[in-house]
Amino acid sequence: MHPFESWSPKDILRGSALAMLVLLAADSAHAQSVLRVKPFSDLRSIDPITTTDYAVRNHGYMVYDTLFSVDEKLRVRPQMVDRWDTSADGLTWTFRLRSGLAFHDGAPVTAADVVASLKRWAARDNHGQLLTERMASLDALDDNTFRIVLKKPWGLLLEALGKPSSLVPFIMPARIAATPPTTPITDPVGSGPYIMRRDLWVSGSKVVYDKNTKYVPRSEPADGLAGGKRVAFDRVEWVIMSDPQTATAALQRGEIDIYEDVSPDLVPVLARRNDVRLETGNSGQHMVLRINSTQPPFNNPKLRQALRYAVDQANYIRAYTDDAKQGKVCASMYTCSSPYMSSAGWVKPDLERARALVREAGYDGTPVVILQPTDIPNLNTYAQVTDQLLRDIGLMTRLEAMDWASVTSRRAKTDPVDKGGWSIFVAGPNLLDTMDPLPHFAMRAACEKSWPGWPCDAEMENLRGAFADAVSDAERKKIAEQYQLRALEVVPYQPLGELVAYRGFRANLSGALITPVPVYWNISRKP
Repeated sequence: MHPFESWSPKDILRGSALAMLVLLAADSAHAQSVLRVKPFSDLRSIDPITTTDYAVRNHGYMVYDTLFSVDEKLRVRPQMVDRWDTSADGLTWTFRLRSGLAFHDGAPVTAADVVASLKRWAARDNHGQLLTERMASLDALDDNTFRIVLKKPWGLLLEALGKPSSLVPFIMPARIAATPPTTPITDPVGSGPYIMRRDLWVSGSKVVYDKNTKYVPRSEPADGLAGGKRVAFDRVEWVIMSDPQTATAALQRGEIDIYEDVSPDLVPVLARRNDVRLETGNSGQHMVLRINSTQPPFNNPKLRQALRYAVDQANYIRAYTDDAKQGKVCASMYTCSSPYMSSAGWVKPDLERARALVREAGYDGTPVVILQPTDIPNLNTYAQVTDQLLRDIGLMTRLEAMDWASVTSRRAKTDPVDKGGWSIFVAGPNLLDTMDPLPHFAMRAACEKSWPGWPCDAEMENLRGAFADAVSDAERKKIAEQYQLRALEVVPYQPLGELVAYRGFRANLSGALITPVPVYWNISRKP
């Protein structure tokens, strides 16, 4: 006799209720294993080598690992590398990978994968190109060992391999790294702590990452972007929300756990709640007015010079926030916390001088097309301030509203403005990317190798190379100042001050790391 046959209707009802409770408890437990994040922007690409878009960089940290990383104090630490040694003459560097490294498809990570990944990265990245120029060879010696031989000693090799922000030298399978560096990859297989569920990715709605249960973290505790990447959640979902009020309400209701970039006007709302915690992290943004140097009207250097006199950083900051903790005027092309910060060559805002330069340039009324990312509060505000400012100095403008992912696609166009091109966009590079001439992609003047806007100046490139080869701090400081002075003549972009964003967390989360890049390992939910 089947055991259920002896049950009364009352027993069956009680058993059904118990089963339902078990199912609900299972669902609740499953819900606790999902971390929901409102990222600062939508994800439109999965290739962190073909774009400097930080949404793609952040995706890279989810699915890939790196040879080296930086800790909370920005010191370079080994990550995929177990040990390394250097020859007495400083030319030969031999690296051995740590054990337990495997890609999401089960294939082991080999030195051949590292070599292919570094070559693809070096073709696009500022540091990588410098490394290539100074490198005699890059080879895999066996499955677990690779070697870099330099033409002459270079003290910045580990800093290049451990670069924490765009472009990050993420390691991917050699079969994927074989993709030309100008062609976006479509396969998200990496060896990092999360696996992208490409089948669940809905652009404009959700990006889903599952825990990589076979990932072997380093033994030491997590520290900044370095150390052991231990994952407590079964899944991380990036929930795309373009409206700040919607995101704020979702955080208050517990529908999301983390809000990456809380709008300043909504900070007081969240600050009053006991179930929400606000943090600023340890980095910020060097705000940038990026100019298309290749197309009219800003192919005219006098018009670019006019922007130097037109911009008052304080006006931009005030338009965005009244919180002194969030905004800072910085009269330099480098972040103000950089050892290379200098105000050499800086000019004070002078609208009359700006208007005079517009007249001297013979401006003919060519429209200035400003890309306006409506889904990122600080960039949206800064684009509108720019629109009014340029009108004030006598330029004809046209704001074109779109989301940030569309801006990153549009800014790659080299066409004239009347054929779908652009004149200006506003961006916020991480302060890590503006500390000195090497990572500073907004300052690079390497023509077609430059960041969109494509400034071209041989003198700036020569100075950048000299900075890379300098052997003393005093020499580097001198060259960094010369690089800034030349940049103020060329005007590849105009700095708009520094901003720090608040991140909102549900109060029941713990372990969030102090990092310049938002990462989602080491976080757990309190009972």
